[in-house]
Amino acid sequence: MVTGGEIFREAWIAGVRKHFPGEPKASYIVPWEGTPHWERASAGAVYEQVALLIRQGGTDKLTREQKGRFVALCWIAQIYHHIPDPKPAYVANWEQLPDWQQETDADIFEHIAATMD
Repeated sequence: MVTGGEIFREAWIAGVRKHFPGEPKASYIVPWEGTPHWERASAGAVYEQVALLIRQGGTDKLTREQKGRFVALCWIAQIYHHIPDPKPAYVANWEQLPDWQQETDADIFEHIAATMD
């Protein structure tokens, strides 16, 4: 059975491959099995947060950007949970994220929603 974290990671890799300009860093597209434990835990936690929001309803009214912002903010919370002193790029605000990452985060939300139908 596929876990929520695996669904999240699958969507991340697909988004990176679709939106990243050029060749992405190898660490961006490492399969689930090669993903560090903290990142697996974070992917699972963010999946659950997105899924809970979707189950509560009303997310069909969110814009694509709002969906992406939600994923990004949930991820930042996980970074702070797992990394005591993260690099600023790991906890950048939405406006500071590159376009490819914003698009990928929105794709993740939409992918999770699609798996719940």
